[in-house]
Amino acid sequence: MSTPQSPDATRDPTQHLAQDLDRVSRFTVLTVNTHKGFTALNRRFILPELREAVRSVSADVVFLQEVHGTHEHHPQRYSNWPSMPQYEFLADSLWPQFAYGRNAVYPAGDHGNALLSKFQIIRHDNIDMSISGHESRGMLHSVLRLPGADSPQIHAICVHLGLREGHRIEQLQLLCQRLKELPPEAPVIVAGDFNDWRGKASELLEPCGLREVFAERLGKPARSFPARLPILRLDRIYVRNLKAHHPKVLSVRPWSHLSDHAPLSVEIEL
Repeated sequence: MSTPQSPDATRDPTQHLAQDLDRVSRFTVLTVNTHKGFTALNRRFILPELREAVRSVSADVVFLQEVHGTHEHHPQRYSNWPSMPQYEFLADSLWPQFAYGRNAVYPAGDHGNALLSKFQIIRHDNIDMSISGHESRGMLHSVLRLPGADSPQIHAICVHLGLREGHRIEQLQLLCQRLKELPPEAPVIVAGDFNDWRGKASELLEPCGLREVFAERLGKPARSFPARLPILRLDRIYVRNLKAHHPKVLSVRPWSHLSDHAPLSVEIEL
């Protein structure tokens, strides 16, 4: 279950590195399920509008779920379909580093999780979390190097869990096992679409040292689905050995009309 999938994508960490060598002590994280670049119910392809909205947040690290790597037929159907993978299109010039992990592969293409970063991605690993051949799910584990000689490496784990509760429990156990393999003092951010409408995830993740940023500040995880009238608490941001400030749900326009999930953002302090 822990074998990296291939091919995954990452930009050369020696290219386009930040020139500012001052130590970074705070940065902003955004997580969004892109719904493969379509609005709810796949009515419109809106990836260009989504890119502008993501850029407007000025996040330093962006966790993406349901992002296309390739698709054979969509470029013929949509005139504004990008000529590059969706994660690279979203990264544009604002996030010089990115990593992609394929979760689902089918005859027409593939999709999975991605991470966009203004900081150097020194390595990444995509872990297959699919259960018994059902839904294709995975977690993309990237390690970031922030500017500053004494800055710690940040472990950024992007997840998209299954729709069935039994599958999610097994996937959360895999996540905890991954966390146990890290040094106990390592700073960790886990973000993404947990599909945890029954609210069981934190019970399993708290013993692994993870704290959900909205629950810590506001008492409960954020309502994020459906985007136009969020009711279900599906998306999460967890941290370990880090401080979290100003968690926000981006549920008003234009976000309410982009994708079917409302994005979440938070400011992280070392």
